[in-house]
Amino acid sequence: MKASGMARAITLLAGILGMAWTSVACAVPAYSRQTGQECAACHMGAYGPQLTPYGVRFKLGGYVDSDEQGGKLPLSAALIASFTHTAENQARAPTASTKVNDNAVIDQASLYVAGRLAANLGTFTQITYDGAERKAMLDMLDLRYASSLDLSGKELVLGLVLDNNPTLQDPFNSSPAWSFPYVQSSVAFEPGAATLINGGLEQRVLGLSGYLFWNKSLYVELGSYRSLSPAMQARLGLGREEDPGRLGSGTLYWRIAWTKDYKRHAFHVGAIGLNASLQPDRGQPARNDYRDVGLDAGYEYLGNRRHMVSVYASYIHERQTRGALLASGGAARLHGRVDEFKLALSYDLRETWDVTLARFDERGSRDAMLYGDGYTGGRPDTAGTIAQVDWTPWGKEGSWHEPWANLRLGLQYTRYDRFNGARRNYDGQGRNARDNDTWLLFLEAAL
Repeated sequence: MKASGMARAITLLAGILGMAWTSVACAVPAYSRQTGQECAACHMGAYGPQLTPYGVRFKLGGYVDSDEQGGKLPLSAALIASFTHTAENQARAPTASTKVNDNAVIDQASLYVAGRLAANLGTFTQITYDGAERKAMLDMLDLRYASSLDLSGKELVLGLVLDNNPTLQDPFNSSPAWSFPYVQSSVAFEPGAATLINGGLEQRVLGLSGYLFWNKSLYVELGSYRSLSPAMQARLGLGREEDPGRLGSGTLYWRIAWTKDYKRHAFHVGAIGLNASLQPDRGQPARNDYRDVGLDAGYEYLGNRRHMVSVYASYIHERQTRGALLASGGAARLHGRVDEFKLALSYDLRETWDVTLARFDERGSRDAMLYGDGYTGGRPDTAGTIAQVDWTPWGKEGSWHEPWANLRLGLQYTRYDRFNGARRNYDGQGRNARDNDTWLLFLEAAL
């Protein structure tokens, strides 16, 4: 898709959303109001984003299931506020409006267009004000059309989805866009390396995928992405400074998964991939090539909803050919790799109290130029453990002001074993991995 075509697609989308804002259609509580179901029907722990089997089917069905009562707007609002404390002060304040430590911020104030727009057309679109950066932007875009048919007695769902972040459209909580931690500090430390599929193109691309969901078991998706122009990124509130560059025309995203719902418990196993070429300097032909392939799995024990357990795991391997980086002096080696591993185990009591323990491990091949200042040994290796406890008092059947309000209060602790290549003195200035250990107290609220 050429830049002009991309602009037309964005303009068309804006028109659709504009109609949704001004017309009476049907309704992250907006979905609850639309379906007549409590938030706990779709989400583990009554808040999300962990999807139950019903939530998976609702998403892949195009967000259009409804109680057919009418008179509902597909609108919701949400707020995430947090207080972040790190073991040692940062060398400099993370943003112009924050301090080197002990930061209380409004991480997000969001408006969602979420729900059915037409008979087979639905959306999950988020417009966000970032309180740390103090700017508003188009955050998440998932616009999909889905239809179902009977195939020899088995249901086949066919869909098209337009989105702005690879894996955002995925229904499983082991894919990068939806994996734990579901809330992260906007002012804490971030590891120096990640795979391209794990947020490297987030918000700055537009993709179109086709998918099928057969017999509530087999999920297959195939699609492609194109870059938004710097001008379009600026119009959407993203700014030009973090433009990743221009994607090549052969960008390919694919996903396959097998899932089964046994009512009291459910599981899925799958594979995912992204092949992309990226010109970081849009005026130069030199490019970097990325080949991402991942495996993932998840298990959910739902029981009678009094005691629930979920386990999600993923591994992603990325092969890099760094032609543009090598030409510009940004890398010493043409070829490299990045590997990411995540594992999260959660226990939920009465859809109200939730405890999660997670492990993450990111490793990359040695490159003294690419991983120079702030790294040890030319490696980006970062690993640690996250522990979180949270309380969700509403979102269940019969809870206060259901389905109009939901709330979650949580405390999260991140402990680093390694950071940017080492346990100790990783930056050459005496800073240790444990100095980045982070406490995060957060509140999520939605209407």
